[in-house]
Amino acid sequence: MTESAQKTPADLDILESVYQIIQERKCLANGDKSYVKSLFDKGLDKILSKIGEEATETAVAGKGGDSEEIVSEVADLLFHVLVLLGYYNLPPEKIYTELRRRFGVSGIDEKASRKK
Repeated sequence: MTESAQKTPADLDILESVYQIIQERKCLANGDKSYVKSLFDKGLDKILSKIGEEATETAVAGKGGDSEEIVSEVADLLFHVLVLLGYYNLPPEKIYTELRRRFGVSGIDEKASRKK
């Protein structure tokens, strides 16, 4: 295990901690006992379909308005997004950097500034 993988969620941002576990599980020999490894073994299309499924469930929970259900579904969605990031070896920090870049900029202006 790497030094950072031995840190607890209290030592690191929870998203970073989960991402590190995803990266470790991705390298397991087989996916019999790891949901994450089984997703990687099934490939990108399976990972993307899980994101779509969780996004839909998040939207339905949002419409329903039950706070616990919303939190649970958003957690599922974020988890599967982290799996996608792990697929491409993109650490969550890349997302944080992009959000920092956009912070304080109008969403309309930021979107208009993107390259076509």
